[in-house]
Amino acid sequence: MPSGRTHDRITMYTLPFVAGFTFWQTRSSNATLLVASGFLFGGLMFGPDLDIYSVQFQRWGFLRWIWLPYQRSLRHRSFLSHGPIIGTILRILYLGCLLAILAIFVLVIAERLWNLSFTWQDLGETVGRSLVQYDTEYVALFLGLELGAMSHSLSDWGGSAYKRFQKQGVRGLFPSGKIKRRKVRSVSRRPRVKK
Repeated sequence: MPSGRTHDRITMYTLPFVAGFTFWQTRSSNATLLVASGFLFGGLMFGPDLDIYSVQFQRWGFLRWIWLPYQRSLRHRSFLSHGPIIGTILRILYLGCLLAILAIFVLVIAERLWNLSFTWQDLGETVGRSLVQYDTEYVALFLGLELGAMSHSLSDWGGSAYKRFQKQGVRGLFPSGKIKRRKVRSVSRRPRVKK
């Protein structure tokens, strides 16, 4: 498994290719900026290794405590953290829920202190309109986050495959087919015979 520095190098070296390919496909500087920003953020701070004490985790600084419940909930390199699409969606939902709770808390305090008048229905409609109006931008940002996370996961999987290849040769690249079984003590029960 590559080190944190190696993951960072992979992210930085592939960023121009991701940005160039995005611009070539979309001809949009806005979409390119969103994909490239998402890729950079996903590769350096929002990647799969938030499930352990890692460089990505440490980069959150004094806010890294928000990822502790996430770490306690997931095994490292599980499908839920390192899996394609699901890992990124789970991290977005997790962070989105935390931000929503914080926003609600701030809005309630602002409403009480400064007599702001708004309804929760208006707030919900505004968020809904934003999701519909800027759907292309959200897709571009998600794509960038996913590409950043997948560059991390693919380098992990590639590094592990390379190590298996070094130890076992070509056989190490294929599933072994052997299932590890636990030894279970057999308890023989003799049928009771009535006399």
